Amino acid sequence: MTTQLLFEIIGLLLGLLFGSFLNVCIARIPHSESIVKPRSRCPHCGKSIRWHDNIPVLSWLLLRGRCRECKAAISSQYPLVELATGIWFSIAGAHLARLYAIPGDAAFNQLASATVAQILFIILGFLLIGLMVMDWQTQLLPDVFTFTGIAISFFLTCVQAFFLGPTEDRVILGAHHIRLASPGNVIDHGNVFFTGPENMINSWLFATVGAASILLLIRWLYKAIRHREGMGLGDVKLLALIAAFLGFWPAVLSLFLGVLLASSYAVILLIRGRAGATTRLAFGSFLCLGGLITALVGNRILETYEAFLR
Repeated sequence: MTTQLLFEIIGLLLGLLFGSFLNVCIARIPHSESIVKPRSRCPHCGKSIRWHDNIPVLSWLLLRGRCRECKAAISSQYPLVELATGIWFSIAGAHLARLYAIPGDAAFNQLASATVAQILFIILGFLLIGLMVMDWQTQLLPDVFTFTGIAISFFLTCVQAFFLGPTEDRVILGAHHIRLASPGNVIDHGNVFFTGPENMINSWLFATVGAASILLLIRWLYKAIRHREGMGLGDVKLLALIAAFLGFWPAVLSLFLGVLLASSYAVILLIRGRAGATTRLAFGSFLCLGGLITALVGNRILETYEAFLR
């Protein structure tokens, strides 16, 4: 068994377990219920689910998607969420395997920073999968996921900044002069520069605030023109979450993909006569899907677009 395959299997198993926990969050958080107790139970008869009937994916298959007690059908959402989370963790495992398989003595700081980046990747996937399902079912994007995710991203970004090398990510702005507020009113004729950690934190703040501002502006313009709400603040916080993890331009790409996917779905509904001009869509779900796609292949899309403009 290769190292990469081992990492992928470990990631898959961990992802299945976290996916099972994510199902609990999806079922309870929108209804302000505790995710700790009571134990997992059948949504139909209320009976507690036995431990051997709570094995991710496998138990659902063995029970043929039905409760052991009341025989009521159990939604396929449960194994699908578990499987999606497992695959996401497995992808991260493959990335980590390739990272640690780099020949030569890689600097500890570089390995640590890259490892933190993969942790960010894992957490973002967990949050977006959960938010996508919650918004689709309830049209709610709970703050406990969005705000907590933004806080976690900021903390891990600070950790990444700590592992930067002395000149890594440093930005130097030449031919800038600063008048220092000091005795004698000295003028510094040197360059203005941001250290690596300063640049990383400033970039995080710009991305998060900038992305949120885009949707706030769209929301304000829509209300000014149509005189009614067209977008909830949950979508604003969701885009800020994506930007906090991926950066400003990847967040813009996520927004573009989300709008494209939502518009395509709306057209299908209109053609089939299942929606009208005032039908509300769970836009957050499409935005989450756009964020997941961007996290996976966003850099390639942006590089292709940039090359096309040259």
